[in-house]
Amino acid sequence: MKTVFEKTLHSLSDPGFRSSRRLFIRAAILLLASFSLLKNFIPGAWAESGKKISPRKKRTAATLHDLVVVRGESPGAITQRAVEALGGMSRFVRKGDVVVIKPNIGWDRAPEYAANTNPEVVASLIRLCRAAGAKRVKVFDNTCNQAALCYSTSGIADAVSKAGGRISYVNKEKFIPALFPAGSAMEEWPIYLDAVECDCFINVPVAKHHSLAKLTLSMKNLMGVCGGNRGMIHWNMEQKLAELTKFINPDLTVIDAYRILLQHGPTGGSLEDVKAAKTVIAGTDPVLADSYAATLFSMNPRDIGYIRVAEKLKIGTAEISKANIKTIVI
Repeated sequence: MKTVFEKTLHSLSDPGFRSSRRLFIRAAILLLASFSLLKNFIPGAWAESGKKISPRKKRTAATLHDLVVVRGESPGAITQRAVEALGGMSRFVRKGDVVVIKPNIGWDRAPEYAANTNPEVVASLIRLCRAAGAKRVKVFDNTCNQAALCYSTSGIADAVSKAGGRISYVNKEKFIPALFPAGSAMEEWPIYLDAVECDCFINVPVAKHHSLAKLTLSMKNLMGVCGGNRGMIHWNMEQKLAELTKFINPDLTVIDAYRILLQHGPTGGSLEDVKAAKTVIAGTDPVLADSYAATLFSMNPRDIGYIRVAEKLKIGTAEISKANIKTIVI
């Protein structure tokens, strides 16, 4: 039996090729088939075409406060109130926008263990985006445990579906080398294309202990848009996370501190490690948001390396005392 390539070559060499329309169409179909086979045999060949991703451009949004902190019994309600107090989701999302919501869905853990973002927080943000006119709201994470289990056990897949969002699994071919500045610790690191090619990026981490970073907050959560050997990001992590944050430029940061994991992070596994803080923190400055969240763990924000470096890179401020922070209890 002749291969697809042999059939294609035979067709192209036929003396009647130029005069036979039917033969020309047949040859074209066979040629396309050969390219299809090539794509299957060389995974990622299309993604490795030389294209590189440029940094996201942050959508400038004037808010009523630098940061809003809301406490209450309902995760969804305090999330909605936090965004409203900033001035509403319409300040970030416009009609027809494609929005990315990036929670932490890294672990095969139920919501009560505080290893992943609370599904009610995610659902509330989706509903707000849809009400503001978003055409599509994508939710994804490059998980550490098996993706299907993480999405299901966390409760996020079901919550996203019911709220009108679109849950998606990471496509490895969409990790493209990124144009970080020359000499950057993250130079040409593969970044997920969908995280950059969106109109609005909302970063929604859960606040929790981390054995290496001390805390996982919004900047640490952005590791979920990275491909490659992510374990290597833990080398010189402070610099890499700060540069990653500057590259992604989240439009809105919403930190889920409804339940916080006080120790044995990032996976958790014991309810004894979890505290019900019943808090959501929202703002446009990821450094300020992370700094405030650090205080929930009785930590000095500048003791967190990536907060310290991000402030030096002028990504934001850790000066909580000088910020316009609105605190609400419902």
